[in-house]
This record gives sequence, structure tokens and C-alpha cells, in this order.
Amino acid sequence: MRPLTPPGRARELRRQSIYLLPNSFTLAALFAGFYAIVQAMNRNFEPAAVAIFVAMVLDGMDGRVARMTHTQSAFGAEFDSLSDMVSFGVAPALVVYEWALRGLGKLGWIVAFIYCAGAALRLARFNTQLEVGDKRFFQGMPSPTAAAFVAGFVWVSLEMQWSGELLRWVALAVTLFAGLTMVSNVRYYSFKEVNVRKTVPFFVLLPILFVLVAIAARPPVALFTLFILYGLSGYALAIWSWLRPAKKA
Repeated sequence: MRPLTPPGRARELRRQSIYLLPNSFTLAALFAGFYAIVQAMNRNFEPAAVAIFVAMVLDGMDGRVARMTHTQSAFGAEFDSLSDMVSFGVAPALVVYEWALRGLGKLGWIVAFIYCAGAALRLARFNTQLEVGDKRFFQGMPSPTAAAFVAGFVWVSLEMQWSGELLRWVALAVTLFAGLTMVSNVRYYSFKEVNVRKTVPFFVLLPILFVLVAIAARPPVALFTLFILYGLSGYALAIWSWLRPAKKA
């Protein structure tokens, strides 16, 4: 093998380089997901649930940072997808399994696996439809939302001190709903059309203010309520589309 010339070495170095800033956010999200798994294994379920929400925030930032700094790359997209699988696929499934589903025996781990498989299929479908899908909508519940749905239920149950055998079955239903909705054809508004650089009426700030106050007052209750509403919004949109009369050609 012939040694590379200085220009060749420079091209090879550029080929192997990655953008540090957006991938650092992705790495931090991966760390949060792994931390959630470790805490669940140690039966510290509240920090485990909170870590999944932290991963969701970091996951929302890496793409935006990449677009703002013009540092998108194929490596970043692949890294982000693998990080999502850990943080929003494996971690929520293990957290809810250790917290409530283990007591249901075989049925418990089967439902946890259905959730995990749903996240993997949802991410694979998202990656393959990235260039051809309708940007206004997600097809199926996004995996971060599904993770927030499951982790939020764990968190709010601990906050409200809910317990009992019935709670296991509710956790089973929540996990199954989130896992199956990820691979459904239910459409969810993506908010990608929202342009934060445009001016808006003054009163638009009021709902944002109320949401911030609610999150500050009772974070688990407020966040879980928000994700319940978003999780049901896809079905509400589907019912609305079904009831709405079709436009004449």
C-alpha cells in the first residue's frame, strides 16, 4: 500500500472527521438514555424517568444545532438514530418493565419487547421516508413522544404515590398503546411548519406562559398531561379526517 501524499492525507483526515457540536448533543442524549437504564436496574425509577425526558430535550436540540450551524451530516443522522433507539426504545421498555411489568411474568416482558420493537420499526420507517414523506406530519407516534408517554406515566405515578395491582395493568396498557401507535399509520402534526422567526400576536405568549407555570408547579403531572394530549391528537385528527366530507374533484 502506497503512503498517502500530504494532500491525500488531508482529504482522508477530512473524510474521517465529524462535526463536534451537534454530535456532542447526540452523545449526551445517549448518555441520558443509558443512565436511565442503569437507574432502573438499581430500582431508582424517578431519576430513570427524568433522564428519559432529559434525553428528549437533548435529542430535540442536536438537529436544530446542526441546521443552525450548517453542520448536518450522514454520520450525524445515523448516530442520532442509534441514540434514539437506546434512549427512546430500550430505556423506556426496561424502565417500565422493572417498575411494573416484571410482576406480570411472561406477558410483562412480551409487552416491553413489543414497545422496543415498535421503536426500532418506527425509526427505520422514519429514516427510509425522510425525503419522500409529508414534512407536516409524522407517520405514527414519534419515538420521543412514546418514550415520554411511558416514562411520564412512571414519573407521575411515583409523584402521586399510586400503587396496587391495577397499576401494573394500566402500565401494560400504556406501554402497549405507545408501542403499537409508533408503527401505526396515525398521523401526528410535526410542527415543522412553525417559523419562530415570524412575528405573532401578543396573546400567543399567554398559553406558553401557562404551560411554563404548570411545568414549574408540578413537572410530572404537567409533562404527562401534555404528552397525553399530543398522543391522542393523532387519533383525533384521524377521526376528524374520517368525518370531514371529501372534497369534490
